[in-house]
Amino acid sequence: MRECSWPGNNELMKQYHDREWCKPSHDDGYIFEMLNLEGAQAGLSWSTIINKREAYKKAFRNFDVDYCANLTDEELDQIKDGFPIIKNRMKIRAVRNNAVAFQKIQKEFGSFSAFLWSYVDGKPVINRWDSEGQMPAQSPLSEQLSKDMKKRGFQFVGPVIVYSFLQAVGLVDDHIAECPYHTDHR
Repeated sequence: MRECSWPGNNELMKQYHDREWCKPSHDDGYIFEMLNLEGAQAGLSWSTIINKREAYKKAFRNFDVDYCANLTDEELDQIKDGFPIIKNRMKIRAVRNNAVAFQKIQKEFGSFSAFLWSYVDGKPVINRWDSEGQMPAQSPLSEQLSKDMKKRGFQFVGPVIVYSFLQAVGLVDDHIAECPYHTDHR
């Protein structure tokens, strides 16, 4: 058996691959965290974000949705200046914006997880790629979810970001088929 090669020699990337990536989650807190980390990644490498993950968690109080939804512009500027996170003001403000949209979905569906998993009828999409090169950057599912999330006011949720998000929270399993962390081997 061979594992996915994308984590390389980065220990944080390896831990993320082995313990989190493509594992189904129904935890709204984790889902909110990954939504925002994936948005922060836009135009950057995942290793950049994973290396700053702890700083993001401190800056946004472990991605507490209520806390994030109530941040003022001044507090967001303090976060930008006071924590070693990506300094893009639009991405930082998107956390607050996404928290507000997230809360609306929680009220409507009972949880964000219920909303999200309804797109796959509660069952993850399990791909069986022979190589990482076969993985798409986006899919019809990510395109539809992206469109729907944008309509609901989310930011930094283009179809490529959303595809990565779907992998992150386990709606899509894109481990290569031989990887011991693929659903078929768990």
